[in-house]
Amino acid sequence: MNFCSQCGEKVRFAVPEGDDRSRYLCDACGTIHYQNPRIVAGTLPISGSKVLLCKRAIAPRKGYWTLPAGYMENAETTQQAAMRETWEEAFAEVDLGELYTLIDLPHINQVYMIFLADLLGGFSAGPESLEVALFEEHEIPWDALAFPTIERTLQHYYADRKSVADRKSVADRKSVADRKNAADHTAGVARQRADYPLHSSTIMPEDRERYFGSA
Repeated sequence: MNFCSQCGEKVRFAVPEGDDRSRYLCDACGTIHYQNPRIVAGTLPISGSKVLLCKRAIAPRKGYWTLPAGYMENAETTQQAAMRETWEEAFAEVDLGELYTLIDLPHINQVYMIFLADLLGGFSAGPESLEVALFEEHEIPWDALAFPTIERTLQHYYADRKSVADRKSVADRKSVADRKNAADHTAGVARQRADYPLHSSTIMPEDRERYFGSA
């Protein structure tokens, strides 16, 4: 940042009085320019045993697969942002569930918030997607995922889904009534917080280097 967005004069980078870190300061009009982390909101859309992925049509990581997600806009909630991005990138409507992954990327000043969601109908590629498709677990293009946040979210989901399946297998050896309860408990993945808990973690620079190199 070189110039003040309020008055157009040059700014300097220094610690304001009473603060504990450097900011861009305008001595001409007294404006302190605060720069804060950006929120990326999106969904993990689920249809039966499949998940929806989008192949990016824009940089960075054009041609790589991602979950529908993007920067939150002013005057919207994180849930609204997640649903909007899902529509813009995949023309998909979803039944939004709980927040599933909360991932900090402090080295690039971003926070990812991915919600579980049940896919309600059809889908097609939006203007920022080359292709949109449903994938079974064994079909996930792990070597062609766009970002480590997407890889981590999918890893959590499949680990949680396996835990649910293992518990259901145990329940299948019980009474008919117990089996029905277990089957009901696995329905509507976006609404089962007990089975799919919130996962909070941090992506470090070395994690991103696998995708972007050391630059």
